[in-house]
Amino acid sequence: MPISAPIPHFSEVSDGADGGLHLNVETGNVTVQQTIESKIRMSLSPTHIQVLNESHMHSVPAGSETHFKLVIVSDEFEGKPLVRRHQLVNGILAKELKENIHALSMNTLTAVEWQRRGGQTSDSPPCLGGSKADE
Repeated sequence: MPISAPIPHFSEVSDGADGGLHLNVETGNVTVQQTIESKIRMSLSPTHIQVLNESHMHSVPAGSETHFKLVIVSDEFEGKPLVRRHQLVNGILAKELKENIHALSMNTLTAVEWQRRGGQTSDSPPCLGGSKADE
């Protein structure tokens, strides 16, 4: 009989006083949103991150995790064109894009670009597809 155990996820990644990287590990059910945030934090060390579940704006069952908007500010994007930034994020989230995510919107910015925008991004447009547009 197989033994099942809760899947750990990383709730926070921080630099320790000793200069090392420290992960706070929790166990329990891991949401797609938590997985996205953990993977981005570990891979890109963002200075700002927002992972917004916008599934409620679409024709999906309540509680779905299929449509996300990411706002990522990272030094890793410095000198990279927009398409390369998106490819980088898509690579990090390849498993989730294949298995869970139907739509992913991204704002991938450097600290200077984020500052120029005043720390703001535009709201996502309303869904025009599926039955919501028919209502």
